[in-house]
Amino acid sequence: MVDVDARSILAEIDPRRIPVHVGCVMDGNGRWANKRGLARTQGHSAGEEALMDTIDGALELGVRWLTVYAFSTENWKRPPDEVHFLMRFNESLLERRRDELNQKGVRIRFTGRRDWRVPRRLIKRMDEAIELTRNNRRMTLTIAFNYGGRAEIVDAVASIVKSGVSASKISEKMITSHMYYPDMPDPDLVIRTSGEYRISNFLLWELAYSELVFSDVLWPDFRRQHLFDAVKEFQNRDRRYGGLDAP
Repeated sequence: MVDVDARSILAEIDPRRIPVHVGCVMDGNGRWANKRGLARTQGHSAGEEALMDTIDGALELGVRWLTVYAFSTENWKRPPDEVHFLMRFNESLLERRRDELNQKGVRIRFTGRRDWRVPRRLIKRMDEAIELTRNNRRMTLTIAFNYGGRAEIVDAVASIVKSGVSASKISEKMITSHMYYPDMPDPDLVIRTSGEYRISNFLLWELAYSELVFSDVLWPDFRRQHLFDAVKEFQNRDRRYGGLDAP
């Protein structure tokens, strides 16, 4: 259910200028838990409600692509107990939520490396969610898991080299065609929560011309009204892509 604040913000958004693709760096779970004297893992659990409300808000706006940063290639450096929790939590989240997302017309995809560090049980749940929602087109939810922007570029370059393409044929279009999901449009808007002003290796190639919005809200407290606020700010910006305003 949309609260009064969200409705008032929604009324100020131009439905003709909704960003096609929104990226979100979901940050602040640990700090949210620490402020309440809770274990960091409880902050991750609390982030589930934020994710689902944000997805519902994106659907309400008509956003066609939503990409969320769930686990980075750098997150393996965290304490083993926390990493283990995150693996199990993401597995159980998929089991709990995939049917609901499917009923809402959401296509679920995952971007990132499927290496030996990702548990096979989790990969199985990922594949089940992908298959279940394969034909949905209302919105594509891409979950960046074991993902790093630099790793994606490295993998794209390696793929090009393996294909035997000569240096004279290398272009931006060529590199894009070897990224994890060449059909995914570049994000128009990227939101980072928790008051941090960093990209943190998220979609480095794709966000070259994305509008960036930084929110002080810790991720577990993030709701659709905060998404609406970010979209409203996006609509107030002038996107020139390196050019000049028309005279």
